[in-house]
Amino acid sequence: MLLVVAYRHPPEWVEAVVAVVAAGASLATGRLPVGALRGEMRHLYPVVVFLMAVLVVAECCRASGLFAAIGSRLATAGGQQRVFALAFGVAALTTVALSLDATVVLLTPVVLAAATATQVSARPLQLVCVRLANSASLLLPVSNLTNLLALPRIDVGFGRFALLMAPVWLLTLLIEYAVHRAWFRTALAAPATERQAVPPLPLPRFALVTVAVMLAGFGAGALVGVDPAWVAGAAALLLAGRALVRRELGVRRAVRSTHASFALFVLGLGVVVATLGRGPLGDRLGSLVPSGDGLVALLGVAALGAVTANLVNNLPATLLLVPLVAPLGAVPALATLVGVNLGSSMTWSGSLANLLWRRTVLRSGGTVDSGDFHAVGLLATPLAIVAGVLLLHGWAQVLPGG
Repeated sequence: MLLVVAYRHPPEWVEAVVAVVAAGASLATGRLPVGALRGEMRHLYPVVVFLMAVLVVAECCRASGLFAAIGSRLATAGGQQRVFALAFGVAALTTVALSLDATVVLLTPVVLAAATATQVSARPLQLVCVRLANSASLLLPVSNLTNLLALPRIDVGFGRFALLMAPVWLLTLLIEYAVHRAWFRTALAAPATERQAVPPLPLPRFALVTVAVMLAGFGAGALVGVDPAWVAGAAALLLAGRALVRRELGVRRAVRSTHASFALFVLGLGVVVATLGRGPLGDRLGSLVPSGDGLVALLGVAALGAVTANLVNNLPATLLLVPLVAPLGAVPALATLVGVNLGSSMTWSGSLANLLWRRTVLRSGGTVDSGDFHAVGLLATPLAIVAGVLLLHGWAQVLPGG
């Protein structure tokens, strides 16, 4: 029921009511004891607070003109290949800093508008937004809700997570770039069109500095035990307060930018999945988890993560699999995230980001090409998962403290 709601995107109050009803029905089965429920809530509430805060940060960045300034730079970048390269880099950085939701919801319309203004092909530009929303989210715990859900169960801090995943993230970007360039080689080979030189809009320095400080705060806070949720919350309050004073945002828009109904949806989903994990589904998945932390086992858990994400969506897949894999060690748990995050981009149902992106494209006047989506997914995703796990295994062996 919860996944149907996620796919259909009903009004926010419906989303909230369904989440409460589904969680209540799960608790009524009696499979989740009170102590276990409290434990799940301790894991989930910082994740939900972070989610709400970072969505406010992203909305304030849009209100301050950050995405408009990015669009103006795309519109003056030049030919197809230069526009694509810039869009690729911006999508990767947006995902890392503001999470994948900002990439699919806020950056996608900007990219489409730039494509229209410059008369370049929108197909590669819009697809790179959803591809990198999933692929570029490997780097930091805060880049994807799946990472945040997994982090409390993995015996690594913020900095160690980023250090272990950095080579995998970079290799994944290289693979994505190569596959996009190959698949869209005809569209990207089109000559540049003549356009009037227009100076780009100025970048909002206050928003950029605040986001940079927020990212640094995530790493510094991890060293002293400060949860990323509180760092993101402080940044959200600062940016929202400034935006309200400058009338860039109204109070109603600021409150709606928290997406509280979706936060409640995540809490409800967590309760439902925790209940399912204590039943036959959890037992079945547990029997499929390879033992050990060798290369074959890492490839196995990554494959299991990818398949599960495409069967039941990446959020339930993370909630189901990470508790089962975490006892094997940090590296197997990270390999599971490689499978879940990258594998979720192969089908529409694999990630909520895919569905949000499709809706955003259609609302922005674009055209969704399922052929491009699935073809690039089939070409890039299996290669990126296997190569990423191989690199993660080797890097963890040589990294100090591994």
